[in-house]
Amino acid sequence: MTINEYQTLAMTTLNPELERKDVLINSVMGLCGESGEAIDIVKKWLAQGHELDREHLAKELGDIAWYLAEAATALDLPLEDVLQANIDKLKRRYPNGFETEKSLLRLQGDI
Repeated sequence: MTINEYQTLAMTTLNPELERKDVLINSVMGLCGESGEAIDIVKKWLAQGHELDREHLAKELGDIAWYLAEAATALDLPLEDVLQANIDKLKRRYPNGFETEKSLLRLQGDI
């Protein structure tokens, strides 16, 4: 499955009654909520002595992917374009791989 196929399939479960603005709002709220659930699993592992629940974490990552697809859909963007733009930005920022200095000193307009 390609990422755009994922986006199309995932969005078959999008609430059709939502207006575009509400889809975007729902998506960013969902990203925050699911990211919080993911960090809670990691927190329990790092700070509370739990085993890392990889299966649960994988499910939360799937939920994060769904909300990312929803956000891209709300913006009329293919998810592949969003991901490619991120790779292009990272290649510009770190042409030789990650460097701490480049992570500290960002170029103007580099978000």
